[in-house]
Amino acid sequence: MKLLVDTHIWIWNLAGSKRIPVAFRKAIASDKTEVWLSPISVWETLVLAEKGRIRLKPDPISWVQEALNRWPVKEAPLNIAVSIKSRELDLPHQDPADRFIAATAVIYGLRLMTLDEQLRSATWLPTVDV
Repeated sequence: MKLLVDTHIWIWNLAGSKRIPVAFRKAIASDKTEVWLSPISVWETLVLAEKGRIRLKPDPISWVQEALNRWPVKEAPLNIAVSIKSRELDLPHQDPADRFIAATAVIYGLRLMTLDEQLRSATWLPTVDV
């Protein structure tokens, strides 16, 4: 299975959070799973840190670099096709990070691992069952 982890799943998994459902943890740990990450999730993580919504030690940039070393994931590059698709999506909001992440899943044929109900409710978006 090829999974695109949403930003919160990426952060929570690295923090060892129990908020991640057991089914998600099993999928992440499976040898048959490829875990992908959008650069938008890195950007969103840094924005959250800048706004003081999360604390990353020793500093946000170092945390991200260490996180990528601790949990090697495949990068799903942001490209023109993803950019165009992000504007074509039928989502109930205009959140740019969600739009880019959903578009990335569609363009690369990945199943999105998220607990975001607005994304999970999009019937056209393949998501991982909880």
